[in-house]
Amino acid sequence: MTAVTYTPNPAKVAAQNDAFRRNACLAIPYGTGDPVLRGRMVMTRSVSAEGSEFVQTCVDAIGRLDHFPEDNDPDGFHDFGSVEVQGTAVWFKIDAYDDENMAFGSDAPDDPARTWRVLTILLPSDW
Repeated sequence: MTAVTYTPNPAKVAAQNDAFRRNACLAIPYGTGDPVLRGRMVMTRSVSAEGSEFVQTCVDAIGRLDHFPEDNDPDGFHDFGSVEVQGTAVWFKIDAYDDENMAFGSDAPDDPARTWRVLTILLPSDW
């Protein structure tokens, strides 16, 4: 018996990650008929320690990001990015989990009913 392997649609994952990121960062609502994507945004202590103005600038820049070079996005999921804020490199990553308990990765990151996203804002030194 051969196991069936599910392969998510990269364009669909990217579109959902972009919509989730814009909603989480800029409060841009999902389009009519689009699924509401579940998840949360978090940041590391080092980002938070930079102060509220820095944090808000990071959130705004990440929400507006629209360039994903292939070397930073080889799978085409738009799940990682880098911006510069006040001369500092700031990264974000989006992880896809199977539910709000975040114990396991989502088997179908292109299925909003089976995916809970976490957008993490971090500094490269946090990695």
